[in-house]
Amino acid sequence: MPQSVPKIGFYGDDFTGATDTLASATQAGLRSVLFLAPPTQKQLDAVGPLDCLGIAGAARSMTNAEMVAELEPVAAFFARLGTPVIHYKTCSTFDSSPTIGSIGLAVSVFRRFIDNPFVPIVGGQPNLNRYCLFANVFAAAGLGGPVYRLDRHPTMSRHPVTPMHEADLRLHLARQGLARVLSVPYTLYDRMPDALDAHIDQLLAERPDAVVFDVGHDGHLATVGRILWERARRAPLTAVGPSSVIQALAAHWQQTGAKPQDVAPDKVGPAAGPVFVLAGSLSPVTARQIRAASSFERVPVDAARLVRRDPEYVRDLLVRVTDLLAKGHNVLAHTAPLETGDDAASGATPRSGTPASELAKACGDFVARLLDSVHLRRVGIAGGDTSSYVLKALDVWGLSYVGALSPGVAVCRAHAHVPRLDGLELMLKGGQMGPPDLFERLLRGA
Repeated sequence: MPQSVPKIGFYGDDFTGATDTLASATQAGLRSVLFLAPPTQKQLDAVGPLDCLGIAGAARSMTNAEMVAELEPVAAFFARLGTPVIHYKTCSTFDSSPTIGSIGLAVSVFRRFIDNPFVPIVGGQPNLNRYCLFANVFAAAGLGGPVYRLDRHPTMSRHPVTPMHEADLRLHLARQGLARVLSVPYTLYDRMPDALDAHIDQLLAERPDAVVFDVGHDGHLATVGRILWERARRAPLTAVGPSSVIQALAAHWQQTGAKPQDVAPDKVGPAAGPVFVLAGSLSPVTARQIRAASSFERVPVDAARLVRRDPEYVRDLLVRVTDLLAKGHNVLAHTAPLETGDDAASGATPRSGTPASELAKACGDFVARLLDSVHLRRVGIAGGDTSSYVLKALDVWGLSYVGALSPGVAVCRAHAHVPRLDGLELMLKGGQMGPPDLFERLLRGA
């Protein structure tokens, strides 16, 4: 174990969200590394002392049995490590269900290893236009777009795997086994700290499964962060929510003058050589980004044939992409139909009926083969599940933050024992993240 215990340990339930949390931690001055599994002592020695240690996973897309197998070693690792705050990082829209990516199940697993009755759930992440008011989640449709209550959101209410039909986190999580979730509304945040703490103590006397904290704007973060940190210093706790968990702690430390260290500039420079992007997301946001990528050669991908591992098709696709990259072209391979009809709006899988998880795994295999064939220094992946499976397919053990292309979209440096992958710059983004010119920013810097 490291000589100094990190303040925060987090598990990201998908890879794109985990890199956003890595970015939030690094931007707050925390020495941070994101591992692809509970790290070995050799890996810990390689990165040195850390303030924040992350583990990226794919629990968001897993069945219950898969989640238990994935999360038990993670929870046991953090319990041994002794970090005061163990953060189960969810998507900022909390999309999950009783059978896929169950947040309730994750809390029950972590509770077996981190025995603290206080399980705070931080709702909202204002820098991504996600908000939580009276325990109800609201989200913009695209960065800066109109804000909808989550059960009326044009994309998340029709998510192909975990559609959000309930915006109230108390009701949403009750269906996942957290039968008694209480709420601390933002209207109480103006109370004196002692009075607010006494109110929380009263709630905890009712033995809730978890307590939701509203975040309606950035000014709420420090209040929530103070509550989390003061209670974590008494006993390690599991906190649930998006990157705003770390943002709240950082806001509290900033307010109290306990900021860990100066923050280095996080500008992303121009790419050194051609860039490859694989867009496995079918969201309308990603579709707009594909259309705006004027500096890239677009290569449509037949999802059904890729999933079947059709040897002739995969070989020809690999040759075509490799040849374009070898000639210095930037390449954008996309599985999404470039249209504005129901498929694009709903985020559904292609008309072939290809299962999203199988397509994501096939995309991961393809990227791994491509990087065996051509030496690249910068790669972008669009789609949460696609990003998760691409990283699982690569021989990479960790990521560190380089810079942000936009809120919620980070560029990271890969750590790998294989020289051709060590230092590879990766952009991993969720389907809803980023402005229209995101892929151009990946190429030219931001």
